[in-house]
Amino acid sequence: MMTGVWIAVVLVVAIICVVAGFLARKYVGEAKIHSAEKAAESIVQDAKRQAESMQREARVELKDEMHQLRTQAEAEIKERRQELVSLENRLLSREEGLDDMQKDIARREQSVTDREAHYRRVLEEAEAAKTEQQKQLEQISGMTKDQAAEIILKRTEDEVRHDMAKMVRAIEEEARHEGDRRAKDILSTCIQRTAASHVADTTVSVVPLPSDDMKGRIIGREGRNIRTLENLTGIDFIIDDTPEAVVLSGFDTVRREIARLTLSKLVADGRIHPAKIEEMYSKARDEVEKEIQDAGEQAVLDANVHGLAPELLRLLGRLKFRTSYGQNVLMHSLEVAHLAGLMANELGVNAKLAKRAGLLHDLGKAVDHEVEGSHAAIGANLARRYGESEAVVHVIESHHAEVEAATVEAVLVAAGDAVSGARPGARRETLETYIKRLENLERIAESKPGVEKSYAIQAGREIRVLVKPDEVDDQAAGLLCREIAKEIEQELDYPGTIRVTVIRESRAVDYAK
Repeated sequence: MMTGVWIAVVLVVAIICVVAGFLARKYVGEAKIHSAEKAAESIVQDAKRQAESMQREARVELKDEMHQLRTQAEAEIKERRQELVSLENRLLSREEGLDDMQKDIARREQSVTDREAHYRRVLEEAEAAKTEQQKQLEQISGMTKDQAAEIILKRTEDEVRHDMAKMVRAIEEEARHEGDRRAKDILSTCIQRTAASHVADTTVSVVPLPSDDMKGRIIGREGRNIRTLENLTGIDFIIDDTPEAVVLSGFDTVRREIARLTLSKLVADGRIHPAKIEEMYSKARDEVEKEIQDAGEQAVLDANVHGLAPELLRLLGRLKFRTSYGQNVLMHSLEVAHLAGLMANELGVNAKLAKRAGLLHDLGKAVDHEVEGSHAAIGANLARRYGESEAVVHVIESHHAEVEAATVEAVLVAAGDAVSGARPGARRETLETYIKRLENLERIAESKPGVEKSYAIQAGREIRVLVKPDEVDDQAAGLLCREIAKEIEQELDYPGTIRVTVIRESRAVDYAK
């Protein structure tokens, strides 16, 4: 029973405590809420006061800024007004100046109009006086104005022509002297700068033998070895009393070189019979072909010429085995290329074209024994066939004056060809034979009626004949050219082409033969 009471008491106390705690918490919460509300009201009041203060400050600053802007705008407007006033004043002054100028121009126009009228009257009076004077002069002279003008113009034209002729003659003479001087300087400089060796080649080859017993082995039984050699090579093998040597003679230098190599290989091997001859001939032919190709390539490198067709390189290489009066044609072509290039550089023309054409100018000599015609025409056809330009072709075909030279490069190559061939030691021809040939040319020309004097020039490649103008007219001069050329062809042995030129009263009639 007591326990139940205590439990009830405890429960009551607990309930009282819970209610008291709830009430206490409620009171404390309400106090805090009240305090927070007061603090919030205080904060709101402070914020309102700060906002009002900031608003008042902003209004003051805005008023200041507006006042400053208004002041600046008023100043600018004032300044613009002053500028406009100044501009208006200047325009007014300029307008006044224009008015003055317009008045001045009007006065001047009136003055010019008055002067023009005065001059017109003066001109009319002068024209009338001139007409009257002309009538009086025509009556006095007995000629009209056109007749007198024609006489005066004719006389003036004659005087001017005479003065022009004297001037042209003086200029031509001066140009001729200056041209001769410059040409000599250029030629001497180019010759001095060109170093070329001159070795006279022979038209026969000699193969040395170890002993004379070898001659019998070369001939072979009943001559079968030598017949095989001659049939294969196309060269004559001359076996005579010359000790320990065999002479090879033939017109084709390439074949002669192949024959020389073939025989040299046979002599070195010691076995000589038809089968061995054919084997050595094949090897020698291949070696010569390679040597020809190498010679052509080396010549192109030495001349600094590029872009030649392979066929032209091979033809150039063949010139190594071709001679002209003992002068090696390939070395001669290289020298002409260098000379023409140097002269072209001195004159400021196309040096590359001159060198290229100079290297190829004697190309026809590689095949002139196989093709009909002059080597200049043959070389021009070959160059055209293998893609060379018409400028190069023209130089080749005109370097011996068979075709008239139309370019400076053609003249330079012809000059280089003449210089190279005329060098002392370049070509093998005795002085006695050379002089005799020139004398025979002059003798044939001077034997004709009407010939006053003749001169063989350019190493006998041209003969110039001076005739008496009262005995030989233009038609007779042409006939005389043909007669001289025909007699030269019948009586003399000469290389290439000889040009016959008949000169009559500063006129020349050419006939090349």
